[in-house]
Amino acid sequence: MRRRGRRERHAQPRRGQRPDRLGAAAGVVPDAARRPDARQSRCTADRRGWGTLPLTDYGISTDGYADGVVQAGTYEDDLYGVVPVVNSLALFYNQDLLDAAGVTPPTTWDELESAAASLTDGDTYGVAFSGTNTFEGTWQFLPFMWSNGGHEDDLTAPETVEALDLVTRLVDDGSASQSVVTWSQNDVNDQFIAGKAAMMVNGPWNLPSLDAAEGLSFDVVTIPTRTAEQDPVAPLGGEAFTVPNTGDADRMAAAGEFVDCIVGDDHQLTMATGRGAVPSRTEVADQAAADEPLIAAFVDTVQTARARTALLGTQWPDAATRIYTAEQLALTGEASPSEALAQAQDQ
Repeated sequence: MRRRGRRERHAQPRRGQRPDRLGAAAGVVPDAARRPDARQSRCTADRRGWGTLPLTDYGISTDGYADGVVQAGTYEDDLYGVVPVVNSLALFYNQDLLDAAGVTPPTTWDELESAAASLTDGDTYGVAFSGTNTFEGTWQFLPFMWSNGGHEDDLTAPETVEALDLVTRLVDDGSASQSVVTWSQNDVNDQFIAGKAAMMVNGPWNLPSLDAAEGLSFDVVTIPTRTAEQDPVAPLGGEAFTVPNTGDADRMAAAGEFVDCIVGDDHQLTMATGRGAVPSRTEVADQAAADEPLIAAFVDTVQTARARTALLGTQWPDAATRIYTAEQLALTGEASPSEALAQAQDQ
C-alpha cells in the first residue's frame, strides 16, 4: 500500500519521441530496433524487403522468462525479439474508501460486482475502466474475456458473451460511469486520483502519478476472474528489441551483443524501477516485487499473460476493432452483449 511517493522517478521520453524508429522511417535499416510486437513486426519487415534475425544466432536466451513473454517475440518457432520489461493490467483500489465501506478487494466477478455496488456513493463510482472505441478499450476488455476462456477468433462464444455481460452490468447498475465509453486509460487514472472511482482497471505505468497524488492510499490486486479457480489472463505490453538483417555481419554481431546486454538482468531491474514495469525474467521480476510490492500483482499476472497477436498474428488489429465495436454497442445500450458480439463478428 502506498500513501505518497518518496523517491525520484527517471524522466520519460517525450510523447511520440521514438529515435529507434527514425532510421527505418527514412529507409535506412537500423542496427537494432525496438518494436511493440516482434511477431507482427517480423511479418511487416519481410514485406518491406528486410527481415529481423533469430536472436539465438547471437546466443540470446529466454530461459527463465514467462511463457507469454517468449511467445510475444517468437515467430514460426524462432525467437526474433526479447522484451526486457513488460506491463499488463490489474485492479487498483483506494484503500481508504474500501475500509470505510467495509469491503475487501474482490477476487471474483461476483465479488467485483458486489464491491463496486457497495463503493458507489454520490459522485464516486465503484469501479472505472476504459471502454472507448479504440484499441485501449479492447486492451482493457481482454482480461475478462481471456480469463473466462473466450478467444478473439470467435466473439460469439458463451465465455466472451459472459465477459461482455459483466462489464455491461457494471455500467447498467450504476457501479461504473456511462462515460467509460469515452474514457482513455489516462482518463480512468484521473478519475481514480480524484476520488471519483474507488477501483480502476489500469497498468503499472500509472504508479508514478499515483505515488505523487497527495493523500492517496492505494494498493493493487490481480483482475478478478469469474470463478476463484480461474487464472487471470491479461494482455502483455512492452517493446521487443530485435536485430535487423543489415547485411553486414560485423554490425549484426555488434547489434546482437547490444541486445543481449540491454535485456540482461541488471538492465531489466533498472528499467523496471524507473518505468513502473515488470522485468521479463521471472526471477528478476520477483526481486522487483520484493523491492516494490505494488507491482507484485503485475508480476503474478505476467506469468499467465498473453501477447495480443499470439492467436491471429497480423489479423489482430481487425479482431481488436471488432471487440471494441461490440463493447461500444453493449455499453451504450444499442444491443445486448450477445447481439453486439454477433454483429461485430460479422463485420
